Amino acid sequence: MVAFGKKLKERQIQEWQGFYLNYKLMKKRVKQYAQQMEVGIQDRRHVLKDFSRMLDNQIEKTVLFILEQQGQLASRLTNLREQHDALEEMPEISQITELREAYRAVGQDLLKLLCFVEMNAIGLRKILKKFDKRFRYRFTDYYVKTRANHPYSQLQQVFKHVGLGAVVGAISRNLHELQDRQGSYLSIYDPPALPLQDPVVDSINAAVDRLSHSTNFLNFLAQHALIMQEELPAPTDERIDDERYHFMSLLLNLANTFLYMVNTYIIVPTADDYSMSLGAAATVCGIVIGAMAVAQVFSSVYFSAWSNRSYFRPLVFSSIVLFAGNTMYALAYDMSSLTVLILGRLCCGLGSARAVNRRYISDCVPLKIRMQASAGFVSASALGMACGPALAGILQTNFKIYKLTFNANTLPGWVMAVAWLVYLVWLWISFKEPSRDIEEPPASSSETVENGALEEGKQPLLITSEEKQEDDEDPEGDGSEEAPEESRKPATSIVSAYRLLTPSVKVQLLIYFMLKYAMEILLSESSVITTYYFSWSTSTVSIFLACLGLTVLPVNIVVGSYISNMFEDRQILLASEIMVCIGILLSFHMIIPYTIPQYVCSGLIMFVSAEVLEGVNLSLLSRVMSSRLSRGTYNGGLLSTEAGTIARVIADATITLAGYLGESRLLNITLLPSFLICVASIVATCFTYNSLY
Repeated sequence: MVAFGKKLKERQIQEWQGFYLNYKLMKKRVKQYAQQMEVGIQDRRHVLKDFSRMLDNQIEKTVLFILEQQGQLASRLTNLREQHDALEEMPEISQITELREAYRAVGQDLLKLLCFVEMNAIGLRKILKKFDKRFRYRFTDYYVKTRANHPYSQLQQVFKHVGLGAVVGAISRNLHELQDRQGSYLSIYDPPALPLQDPVVDSINAAVDRLSHSTNFLNFLAQHALIMQEELPAPTDERIDDERYHFMSLLLNLANTFLYMVNTYIIVPTADDYSMSLGAAATVCGIVIGAMAVAQVFSSVYFSAWSNRSYFRPLVFSSIVLFAGNTMYALAYDMSSLTVLILGRLCCGLGSARAVNRRYISDCVPLKIRMQASAGFVSASALGMACGPALAGILQTNFKIYKLTFNANTLPGWVMAVAWLVYLVWLWISFKEPSRDIEEPPASSSETVENGALEEGKQPLLITSEEKQEDDEDPEGDGSEEAPEESRKPATSIVSAYRLLTPSVKVQLLIYFMLKYAMEILLSESSVITTYYFSWSTSTVSIFLACLGLTVLPVNIVVGSYISNMFEDRQILLASEIMVCIGILLSFHMIIPYTIPQYVCSGLIMFVSAEVLEGVNLSLLSRVMSSRLSRGTYNGGLLSTEAGTIARVIADATITLAGYLGESRLLNITLLPSFLICVASIVATCFTYNSLY
């Protein structure tokens, strides 16, 4: 991996070399500004004015060249249109073929121009980021906001490229008309009988996608999946992705995600009753629920490493272990053994293959649908989280077959055992192991968001490893283009990975820990709390938890489509933390009697705010994570997964320990750590971002 400056030089189109943004010059100018300000030669106001003028000139040079190239492409398309019209009167196969090849030639030149725009957009984002980091000033916000919608600004041409869209449309439409449609008179504006299959158009659409994805619902939802994109893919990489992609295998990965989340939450409404039926206290449900998370702390590591070599075998192992774990969970009732019950849940945690699910999307799904697959991963998780408790509420029956008891406590185990057995058969028949022809270093098993855009004053969502790499290699802006080989190697252990964390990354992980802790306290103790205060039945608890789970997608629609377009991520982050804190405060039992509206409303505020916080937090986390943590087994995704899993373990242990003080004190005692951790995360957030800007 080389620094961005060197990468930019390698990927430049030689005949256009003089029209690129002069990234190296601007980088040196930033260093000169810093030196001049240190000795008092320049003040900040003059630096901002001078650098703004320099950027304006560089962008104008690039944009005028883009417009010139667009004009040449438009002129060629106009000539081809005339030939196309002439062929409609006297069509000849040979001339149609020649015309189609001419349109494809224009498409290839358009691809070169799109690559030119993309490299300049990345260079502009990087130099703005470097300036902000060097001078601790929000110059990016000022520059983009003042120029994004100004009538004389050319910035929109770089990031919105409206004119290029017209060229793309002209090429696609004409190639569509020249394709053999078997007598169909449909156009691209009508529902097509057959899709347009042309490699040039596919490449153009993929390039446009990389440039045009802005903050919307699908992108916001995909952030939750933390799917890492290691580099800006070349067209050859996209073809490799297409060869490795298998829809049924992707569907099986999403099914594994869904079933695992159902498995996690299906026991929550009945765990306290199950514990009591085996002679334990109701609050032992914390250990029963948390045992799965304890095992997941370890399973995340070996599944992350295993996915470097295979996807099929770890999924098979996961299904077998989960089948055995759920069977043990169900048999514990007739065996009257709390130990077997807990061992069954531990076994289920050892089958957590979410690292494999994420890794498969990252490695084997083409870029053009990777964001949709990431959003599907998150949707499957949210649906499983809602279906688990709902299914537990349905399984309210009691009967025996031979010596086996089937009731509300054991049926979740039996149902999930059967589900995993069916899944295992489906997996064995339908899964296709992707080829691994080229031996390559292990990539990330999970992390980061997909494509984004820098427009209307928002931070970019597309942060590639090239951009991150330079920040690691040249943190002081000294102009060096290449770092020692050691600085590019992935972490080899959890300890070495932790040492790579910057203060801002640690804050993001603290926030992730906090929201997972608060959510686990709310969900895991819900059955005990509602039974003690409101005498709720298992069905009522199940409905409450299912309704919480069903809020995930609607909330993300609102935040992803509207709120994230109006506010910066950091503003949403802090507001969400404050709302989580308010939800925790409202949950305390300070007013007698403790009412259902108070519990439901406070729980809803806490849960919804935590869901919003998770998406924004992961987006920011992807932008401050070292590039060395984007590769290998011990990557940033594993660290964030471990942080969340450990939070769940501690939360469930807190519930069990607090139970020894009595159920009357359980609510306030378990909420107090949540409140303190939330306050600490808010303080850390304010301190960190105030120091950066």
